[in-house]
Amino acid sequence: MDTVSIGLFGGQRRDNLYRLWNRMSSGTISRVRCGAFVVVTHPFHPLTGLRLEVLFVKKRGPAAVFVCSGGFSGQITLPESWTDRGEPARAHRLSAEGLAGLDTLVRAIDGR
Repeated sequence: MDTVSIGLFGGQRRDNLYRLWNRMSSGTISRVRCGAFVVVTHPFHPLTGLRLEVLFVKKRGPAAVFVCSGGFSGQITLPESWTDRGEPARAHRLSAEGLAGLDTLVRAIDGR
């Protein structure tokens, strides 16, 4: 159901609508209130800084992913950690200051 075209979905509408309803009611997919948005915060994502409308939320293991309108194909899936709803990025993670601090620490341990 996740990878079928609209034409194929419509051809088996009754079965597919039941599957979709079943997944939504089981918690695999959850509906979000109309007007919910997320901001892409992943520093290397091409849509960083954009506000996208959330269509629905899926569970992938213990984590949530947002299926949003937007992107190159019209719909994009984003892990919660890549949005403003995830935990904020740690300071100095892979920054020049963080790497310089790591170099200082390694040199101190090595006794140089």
